Amino acid sequence: MQRFRQKLIQIFILCFCSGLLTIKAAFTVPVLCYAEIEEAPSISGVSNPYDFLSVPTQITKIDDTYFIVDCYHNQIIYSDSLDLPLSQWKIMTDEIVMGHTLASDGAVYLADDTENNRILVFEKKDGLFAHTQTFSEIGIRPHYIVYREEDGTFYAWSSMTGEMFLFRRETDTNNVYLSEIRQIEELNGYYVRSFTILDDSVYFVSGNSEIIQADLDSFQIEETYPVPDAIAGMIQLSWIDGYYYITVSTDKSGSQDAATLIRTKDLRHLSDASYEDVYAAFIGGGTPYYISYFDGRYFLTEHRVPGHSIWSFCSENGQLTDVTAIY
Repeated sequence: MQRFRQKLIQIFILCFCSGLLTIKAAFTVPVLCYAEIEEAPSISGVSNPYDFLSVPTQITKIDDTYFIVDCYHNQIIYSDSLDLPLSQWKIMTDEIVMGHTLASDGAVYLADDTENNRILVFEKKDGLFAHTQTFSEIGIRPHYIVYREEDGTFYAWSSMTGEMFLFRRETDTNNVYLSEIRQIEELNGYYVRSFTILDDSVYFVSGNSEIIQADLDSFQIEETYPVPDAIAGMIQLSWIDGYYYITVSTDKSGSQDAATLIRTKDLRHLSDASYEDVYAAFIGGGTPYYISYFDGRYFLTEHRVPGHSIWSFCSENGQLTDVTAIY
């Protein structure tokens, strides 16, 4: 708790000195910091120069628009159809360096700029996406953003410091502000690629050979689930059709030869390797990354397999069905 207070004081001083801090008593949640206002021209709407994806990390749908975070191409692209070739998608932004995710509440869009330790804010104006705000010094390598409608909050994860940055939006101005920072001290210094919110808990597939379940509000650890060395380099946990699905990038030694997709009905069974490997349903041999859900289907991004970057699938009664390569 003392470390947390010190962190808040540091942020207060930083924001005050840079002229970014505004306190408004009418808010029911604290305002730690507003972002820098951007007025730079955007390249939104320019055609994607690539006809292939380079380590896509996320595909998502917001309103009627599809987005792909094309990590190694340092861009986010968008389209109104999944049937278009990639060269006909448009660029939302190329201001990110190895970004991983995008989230929206329908009014603003937040993207992690991983290697620059930033969160970028966009708004859709006249059919194009304008970069309107920038939050700098957001932990180390912010890696994953989720918007939770239940509390109107964007949760942005710093993958190397165990810190969760909570952002909210002023409904009258669309200004986004940082409202809180929470931390799992046990994850500080470990590479943690994502988190999953289920009910009132948040799960971290951590780099210290265990899955951590914590209370979403207090971030107090509720339970830990050890995992074997073979799946220690986990990426994401997803709850699908009665199973916990976990994408795996490496084993404990860092070898991508261990990359796979597993599932289990009980996280306690992971410690003795009592899980099912289902990566063969997607050919296998690559590195599966994030899973998302929209249009009544699940979507899986993948890299290291030429010609297979994004998959779509369904699950019925525990059976994976209609597994299809999209790009």
